Amino acid sequence: MVSGASSLSLVRTELFTTMEEAESSLEHFIAERNNGSLLQQAVESLQQVRGTLNLIELAGAELLAQQVLDQATDIPAGAGEERDVQLSALSNALHVLRRYLENLDVRRQEIPELLLPAINNLRQAGGQPALPESFFFSVRLDLARPRSAPAALDGAAKESQGRLLRHMYQVGLLGFIREQNPQASLRLMGRAMGRLDQLFANEPRGRLCWVAAAAVEAQVEGQLLARKARKQLFSRIDRELKQMLGNSQYEAPRSLLKELLYLVALSDSRGPRVMALRDTFGLTPLPFTDHLLEEEYQRLAGPGQSVMRSLSSAIREELASVKDMLDLMERGTLQGESLGNLHALLGKLSKTLGMVGLSSAGNSLAAQLQTVASWSEERKPQPQEMLKLADAVLYVEGMVANLERGERRDGEPAPARPGLEGETFAQHQLYEARIVVVDEAQGGLALAKRAITAYLEANGDRMHLSNVPFSLQAVRGGLWFLGQERAAALVGACAHYIQKQMFDAPQMPSEQMLETLADALSSLEYYLESGAVLRPETQPSVLDLAEESVRALGVPVAA
Repeated sequence: MVSGASSLSLVRTELFTTMEEAESSLEHFIAERNNGSLLQQAVESLQQVRGTLNLIELAGAELLAQQVLDQATDIPAGAGEERDVQLSALSNALHVLRRYLENLDVRRQEIPELLLPAINNLRQAGGQPALPESFFFSVRLDLARPRSAPAALDGAAKESQGRLLRHMYQVGLLGFIREQNPQASLRLMGRAMGRLDQLFANEPRGRLCWVAAAAVEAQVEGQLLARKARKQLFSRIDRELKQMLGNSQYEAPRSLLKELLYLVALSDSRGPRVMALRDTFGLTPLPFTDHLLEEEYQRLAGPGQSVMRSLSSAIREELASVKDMLDLMERGTLQGESLGNLHALLGKLSKTLGMVGLSSAGNSLAAQLQTVASWSEERKPQPQEMLKLADAVLYVEGMVANLERGERRDGEPAPARPGLEGETFAQHQLYEARIVVVDEAQGGLALAKRAITAYLEANGDRMHLSNVPFSLQAVRGGLWFLGQERAAALVGACAHYIQKQMFDAPQMPSEQMLETLADALSSLEYYLESGAVLRPETQPSVLDLAEESVRALGVPVAA
């Protein structure tokens, strides 16, 4: 029997006609909620749709149709406003299902994962738990990992180190959940999970650390999206770590391992942990990427970020026209009719900016309209008036760039008030200068970590460390300049340890001490990358973590 995408064409006409009948009946019921016969007609059409999809074995589409049918059956005639969310989810789900089947009819490629957002929206509207991302994914979970060298620590020391590493994971997790530089946060989480994996590699509880470390690597290297489900997944790992520490016989839930392995399979990362898991579990590449899923779902559901990018591009073109007019005005070649065009263009831009949520930018241009309206061939623009308009245009340009990125950087100065764009622009310049100092500090820490790696690979060749203390002292100075005395003291302590215990000492420190030094540098690197330097209100927990590692090195930290 022919089944799946190849058989859709055999039932296409009847299936799409029935779906249109279901959508029409549902739309009429939403408008006339006391007419129960309309709802019954929709349910009967949905039953036929579900049956047809079951016949041709389109599992994902059938599941969505079943969810739609269940929700429609649950709604009573005369449903009030309390059912609006459910009815809206039903309409959206039918729209997505029809678009999915239309694309499937053309492309002949089944990707049921595309339907999970619509399925879960329906389930949420009906008060049911969401299905996991790995719902359509299959993998064997009972395969053993290769054994590795045991950690050179006793039981109590392992548990103590485990608690410190869980704290490191929590710091990174908090930044990831808040989306405060997610990549830096994930790298800190990966550092913690990798070290936990080393501690517990040959114990049953080590399996969670092994798989989770690869999943974090997949999230970073594969640049997977920071979806709500993934934030919840990585938060669940933290709760499992709490149960794992102190319990050497702990075993991770199979459902959690499957979710983590799905991220590994989804990622196109070639990282060492990801590749090791792929080999062990026989994970083959999936026929889609995370970003492809997102783009395709946005296409199914309607306009998304691409519309905003197109809109921002159009706004930037109009801003370029305004800047050209200002240039002509400065040369004295802008005529009276063109002044009217400038006024109209500024008014149009002001309204557009307000509609896309950039109200402060729109207000900045609106505040200039009265002044521009007063300009004519008889009353020439004054230099101070032109400067204020130019400041407003520069400010708007910066805000539109943020719209195109889809985000606003933490610590960035507040939106300008009309008439104060020049002051706000100066604040932006100071902010950018501080960013340069932070970037230099990050570069100094990265250089130190690379040099230490080369030192290890060369079996303690101290020439690799010759510039490290100097580089770290430069980082320390930059942090003092930014008013980050505590972070500066910790960097200075690391520089002192490298100088005295690595460069000047006749023997290499132990592997455990070098790992602890790497923990301290990783924590400080995260502190810089996460933007904490530019946000004084940030909790200093990551510096607490760095200080714990520095104290473990035996280096005193100034109060």
